[in-house]
Amino acid sequence: MSKMEKYIKKLNDLDFSDMYNNDFILTWEKTDEELEAVFTVADALRHMREENISTKIFDSGLGISLFRDNSTRTRFSFASACNLLGLEVQDLDEGKSQIAHGETVRETANMISFMADVVGIRDDMYIGKGNTYIRNFSKYVEQGNEDGILEQRPSIVNLQCDIDHPTQSMSDMLHLIHEFGGVENLKGKKIAMTWAYSPSYGKPLSVPQGIIGLMTRMGMDVVLAHPEGYEVMSDIEEVAKDNAAKSGGSFTKTNSMEEAFKDADIVYPKSWAPFVAMEKRTELYGNGDSEGIKALEKELLAQNKQHQDWQCTEDLMSLTKDGKALYMHCLPADITGVSCDIGEVDASVFDRYRVPLYKEASFKPYIIAAMILLSKVKDPAKCFAELEEKNTQRQYK
Repeated sequence: MSKMEKYIKKLNDLDFSDMYNNDFILTWEKTDEELEAVFTVADALRHMREENISTKIFDSGLGISLFRDNSTRTRFSFASACNLLGLEVQDLDEGKSQIAHGETVRETANMISFMADVVGIRDDMYIGKGNTYIRNFSKYVEQGNEDGILEQRPSIVNLQCDIDHPTQSMSDMLHLIHEFGGVENLKGKKIAMTWAYSPSYGKPLSVPQGIIGLMTRMGMDVVLAHPEGYEVMSDIEEVAKDNAAKSGGSFTKTNSMEEAFKDADIVYPKSWAPFVAMEKRTELYGNGDSEGIKALEKELLAQNKQHQDWQCTEDLMSLTKDGKALYMHCLPADITGVSCDIGEVDASVFDRYRVPLYKEASFKPYIIAAMILLSKVKDPAKCFAELEEKNTQRQYK
């Protein structure tokens, strides 16, 4: 049986019908089979590109990207995913739009979606705002379609919000699936999701929350480690606990980086801002309190400095299982002696894992493309069979 036949067979065995004409906002809203479908479609798309087979399922149409925060990997991954499927990409620059003049979310959602098949949104800076914005956007394009304004409803993909970063955590998971030879081999593996020192402040909580919210579904032993005062959202911790109970894995917390690294199979040291501080920052920005924001920034930078010993060092890596744990990061990492004086990770550790780190990032375009395809194609197995039979060369050789 060929690789593609295996992918097609797996898709035929899975139930993911609810993903059709639907959005991808939070991983824990999706069933296990729906997540497995995303991984399978991503692998199938990557295989076809490696075999030089065109995967253009669209003859025309737009993928709209709306980034309300800076991005490199996710922005280009979304553009790559859309292009892979045959969509052109239009980036909405809010500074050059009527949003600056008070245009409502309802109006924006409809005005940019006339010929859009997918809208990717990143809104991760403000607690209680980002996920709400994405859900409102989804509601308004749904209404626009029902009212006959939009010929079809564009699917919404969460490219990072204040709660979750599903394209990142799903890419990380697919990386682990490949590194460990199958999702079944992840059961019982220990992953340490730990805070790490950064000379900057205000980094979103959505990466650690996405990791504990997804990895606990695979029967893994997930440890969340951070100094006191750097808690994540309690609701997401409850999600992780429930997931672990159902999967046979575990979810534990510690205020010791050493304890988290001890015998770990995978480590994910990453800085984030305290939940309480992010709430306060959201309130200050909402009130237009620039002086309050400056004071908060100074306070948080001083707080971070108290924990400069939370670094991923060679000594810490030696505590992991056989001293050979897989190091992961969503990038860019704060690298000690390279991008900053003191950061999240020693340069020697980062350099040793540079290739697997870049491989980890390489899964994201395919994960996003899979999310889009599953939302727009009713029978992906049939679609892949037809694309393979058609065998259109992507690149003339």
